[in-house]
Parts: sequence; C-alpha cells; structure tokens
Amino acid sequence: MERVAADTLSLSDPYTVPTKYWHRLADGRIQCDVCPRACKLREGQRGLCFVRGRVEDQVVLASHGRSSGFCIDPIEKKPLNHFLPGSSVLSFGTAGCNLACRFCQNWDISKSREIDTLTSAASPEMLASTAERLGCRSIAFTYNDPVIFMEYAMDVADACRERGIKAVAVSAGYMNPDARTEFYQHMDAANIDLKAFTDSFYQKITFSKLPVVLETLEFLRDTDVWFEITTLLIPGHNDSDAEIAEECAWLADHLGLDVPLHFTAFHPDFKMRDVPHTPPATLSRAAALAREHGLRYVYTGNVHDPAGQTTICPGCERPVVMRDWYVINGYGLTDDGRCAHCATSVPGRFDGPVGSWGSRRVPVRLGL
Repeated sequence: MERVAADTLSLSDPYTVPTKYWHRLADGRIQCDVCPRACKLREGQRGLCFVRGRVEDQVVLASHGRSSGFCIDPIEKKPLNHFLPGSSVLSFGTAGCNLACRFCQNWDISKSREIDTLTSAASPEMLASTAERLGCRSIAFTYNDPVIFMEYAMDVADACRERGIKAVAVSAGYMNPDARTEFYQHMDAANIDLKAFTDSFYQKITFSKLPVVLETLEFLRDTDVWFEITTLLIPGHNDSDAEIAEECAWLADHLGLDVPLHFTAFHPDFKMRDVPHTPPATLSRAAALAREHGLRYVYTGNVHDPAGQTTICPGCERPVVMRDWYVINGYGLTDDGRCAHCATSVPGRFDGPVGSWGSRRVPVRLGL
C-alpha cells in the first residue's frame, strides 16, 4: 500500500483502518461514539485524541499497527498485584489521549500531536509471537489510553489469546457503553485510573466526567475481567481525608471489599510542575482510611514501602505476598491462589508458581 504524509488522514495509509462507532449528524458532521468526548468532525478533521478522525465520510483509526515503543515490564508495574504475580508483560502504547489531564506523567506520548511519535510498527501477529518468544505471560496496552486505539488493541488481544497470552488494558475508563462492552470482551485484566472522587477535579483537571468512570467500574464488576484501581494522590487537589473516605465508601458499597486499590505518589510533571511530590505519609494515611472502610487489598505505589505493598491473607492475617516496589521477596500462596497457611482463597488470577521477573524493565525493538 502507498505511504502518505504523516499528518494526512488517508485510507491509502497501511496504518489507517475504518471504525464502526460513529454516526452522522443533521448538519453534515460525523460524531465519534467511542467515548463521551463525542467529537463532531468534518472531512479531514481529527478528534481530540488525535488518532481518530474523519476521512472518506467515515471515522478512521490512524494508528493501527503503529506504536511509540515496546518494553517488557513486571506486571506489578501496571499496577496489577493479583494477576499472574511475578510475571513479565510486554507493554506498549500509541500516541494521543481522549483526556487532557494537566498532571499527565506520560504527556510526551499522550499529548503528542506528531504522528511520527509512532516510530515502531508491529502487526497483531508480530506482537503475539514476540510476547510468546520473550516469555511474557501477558501484553499490556498502556502509556496512553487504549480506548482511543481500541481496534488495534482488540486485534492484538485476539492474536495473543490464540497463543495463551493474556491482554491487559491500563485505562482511565472514559468510554461509551457500546464500545466499552465490545472492548472488554477481548481483555483479561484491567487497571482503571480513578483520578479523583470529585466532579470538579475531573472537569477542571482532566476535562472529563467522573460518573462515566464509575459506570465503567460497575460494568467491570459484572464481567470476568480481573481489574484493580489506581488513584494518584496529588497534594492539595485530591488527597483530603474527606475525599479519600468518600471514594473508599463508594468502592466498598458498589464493588465490594476485594477489588485491589492502589494509592500512588505524584511527581511534578506537564502543567503541574509547581505541585510538590506526594509525601509517603499521605499514602499511608489513605491506605489506613481504605482499610477502615473494610477494603482488604490496599497498596501504596511509587514509593519504597514494603509494608504498604504486601498482601495480607484475609483468613489468618499473615503476609502471603511480600513486595518491595516490583520485587516479590516472599510468597505464601498455592498455585491456585490460596493461603499456604490456612487455605483461604485470595481473589485474583493465579495459575501456577509465582514468576521471577522482578523489577527489570527491558526495551524491545520490533521491525516491520
């Protein structure tokens, strides 16, 4: 197929594919229906996410098979603490995002408006075979949100599933119901970034809406997808006791007590460089509040805190997975995820001995 200019939308581009979640408006525009952003497009225009746009009277995805890079990570970095612990995951993202978070810590990728950021290319089959060759138990769509490149992510997930490799979505959960239902039929696990628990934060800091994310969490509750939740605590913006308590109460009431919750530390970045780092004491305080609300699996992240990163058996209250950041230093679960001391089942996805990948992060280069 013919290559076209990087900034031009064209179905002649081998990385541009038609999509189906859109509809026509009476004024001649076409509305994208993947997320609540509802971008209304005239011919040649791109949506806010940048990788979806209108060409030849339809909405297309312009990043199918193109990535901003690949890396082997520990699964705990996603973060997922109850999904194939100790295993390695092949991680990749594309460019663009459907949110506009002022604190984005991957802003060079998610806020990119240069399609040439997508310097690596790989078909779904190539990614699946690479993950298998490198011994990765799963593949993760991360760095930016897979919602915006859902067709590519689903095709990769299907190719991986044929080889017994799991698919992981790291997402903000900002997605419309129909697209969300299809997308998660292809996923095995997810980490949803619950960025705060006030409408004002979502509207002013992320330019999105909290209720949509809560709907995604309730949707996942009723699927077979294993999911965990991450809240990045930003000093002075979403770290008050009242807000944390309200979030934990909602999670306990709507999702139950067994969904793992990660409180992670913020570092100054993008358009919030004047905000200080999150003190470790803030994370410990948040974790204590979550446990007061009955949440059983609460973790701290982006800090050195072995106590806050250890999994405790809900039956005998002994430590069963002892972590330091992404390193597992002690493991007391059976192959099917039961406590080796009292046989209480720990919720998650466990299917064998703990992995030994550790904290390594290994960049991977793929050719065409």
